[in-house]
Amino acid sequence: MGAINNWGYNITEYVKLLQEYPIKLVSLILDLAIVIFVLIKLLKIAKDSRVMQLIKGIILIILFTWVSGILNLHIVYSTLTAILPSGVIALVIIFQPEIRRALEQLGTNKLTNFLGIEKSIETKTREDIYKIVIAVEEMAKTKTGALIVIQRDISLSDITSTGVAMNSEISPQLLVNIFVPKTPLHDGAIVIRNNKISAAACILPLASGKDISRELGTRHRAAVGVSKEYDAIAIVVSEESGKVSIAKDGTLIADVSEEALKKILIKNIITNRLENKEKNKTNRLKRLREIKKKNKENESNISTDDKQKVTNEDKEN
Repeated sequence: MGAINNWGYNITEYVKLLQEYPIKLVSLILDLAIVIFVLIKLLKIAKDSRVMQLIKGIILIILFTWVSGILNLHIVYSTLTAILPSGVIALVIIFQPEIRRALEQLGTNKLTNFLGIEKSIETKTREDIYKIVIAVEEMAKTKTGALIVIQRDISLSDITSTGVAMNSEISPQLLVNIFVPKTPLHDGAIVIRNNKISAAACILPLASGKDISRELGTRHRAAVGVSKEYDAIAIVVSEESGKVSIAKDGTLIADVSEEALKKILIKNIITNRLENKEKNKTNRLKRLREIKKKNKENESNISTDDKQKVTNEDKEN
């Protein structure tokens, strides 16, 4: 009971202090924001684990302790306050692995994930390209036929509608598993857009006979067809030879090495886009400067005309 009374007294004193020094309200808001943010993040981490059930139990015990103090249930209050300190030690021992993993994140690059800071699109796209290349090389070794289409500027929504929606994170393991022979999704193409595996088992438009050698199969014709009609980039792994080909702008580049594949993807998906963005930005700035310059010239001409009018009026008077 004494602890609750002291707690209420401290709150009253703190409110009086805030009235005397309003500037301390800023530190209070910051303090609360940090605590709430950390609690929300911890709850998200614990949501799908056994820790969540434990957190609910702890909250109930704290509520029972608080209520028993208000209702003057001395025995219940004394028992609960005696259990809580030893309970905390027991929790640390029981959930040592979970606590260790959370602390390890503070010393790794996972800290940005914990704080909710997302990677830039460029960094995320580069990592996804590396994952795609790893999967392609793995399938090339085992001669697993594959067709992966990466969206650029033109939307592939009508292509994804022909397949099975996935909306999954990109990983080498998932890409390889999708194309395992005789599995439900292996026949067709994977479409990657917005840094996600959007759909699998998609049907692509085929290139005509004059656009591609007759020796090449349906996958290569589909790769050329989709790259020509939609400006997408398509990667093909041959089931017969295990060779990797890449189609872009309606042209097929055959027998591509791992390093060459990586460079082509980075250049066409990241580098060229950034250069185009910079060019567009520069052009917009130039147009704005020209508009400002014209506006100033117009203002100058208007002011000159006004001065001339005033001079003419003075002469008439």
